[in-house]
Amino acid sequence: MTGEAALSGAGLTLAYDGRTVVHEAGIELRAGRVVALIGPNGSGKSTLLRSLARLHAAQAGTVSLDGADALALRPRDFARRVTLLTQSRPTPGGVRVRDVVAYGRHPYRSRFGTGDPDGPALIDRAMRLTGVEQMADRAVDELSGGELQRVWLATCLAQDTGVLLLDEPTTFLDLRYQIETLDIVRDLADEHGVAVGVVLHDLDQAAAVADELVVLARGAVRATGKPDEVLTSDLLSEVYGLRIHVHIDADGHVRTKPVGRHHTM
Repeated sequence: MTGEAALSGAGLTLAYDGRTVVHEAGIELRAGRVVALIGPNGSGKSTLLRSLARLHAAQAGTVSLDGADALALRPRDFARRVTLLTQSRPTPGGVRVRDVVAYGRHPYRSRFGTGDPDGPALIDRAMRLTGVEQMADRAVDELSGGELQRVWLATCLAQDTGVLLLDEPTTFLDLRYQIETLDIVRDLADEHGVAVGVVLHDLDQAAAVADELVVLARGAVRATGKPDEVLTSDLLSEVYGLRIHVHIDADGHVRTKPVGRHHTM
């Protein structure tokens, strides 16, 4: 149901090799809404997203799925409800695009690969949405970086979960497919009630696609709220370490402009 909390993290403290990289962070993803995580490199965005996907154990804090402890679920049950598109995945040699997209149906199949009557239709839908239908029989190790990124996105869509986590999904994509990917994200939330958490670097794209932004800096959540509330010149300039001008254009969209040494306001 839209508006009901789907996946959340509270008081999450996360570390690598004993070094804390995220400090007591909280985030809430709700059905039918898109939450974008923004902030400079090393701020903890991807680590926080991975912790929600149960791929990074927390030193402290909790992850809840529909109000229950997410860690208590069996991996297969969790994978039927939450999926994550990571920044990089190993490229399987000699495997066709359609077969890679079909990986997304693994949580629904028996140990013998049977018992998934909805699988073929959902695989076809995922490839259609991501524009990879025409390359269905190509080997994935022959694809460009952008093509491969769309295939992995299709794999996540084929998994057909209520929560979708995306770590920089527009990486390697040209402008057309960046926009089409963000359109898919918006459609999934608006038309299918999916709860989406997405890490983005482009501030204008984040403002355009998200209902809510979470701003991280040095491992801490600095602000959470609607784009026009969070994207202020003072906050962004402090977080990113350079002057960033923010304005609302004639269509009511938030626009940001970093100001370098060779640029004027």
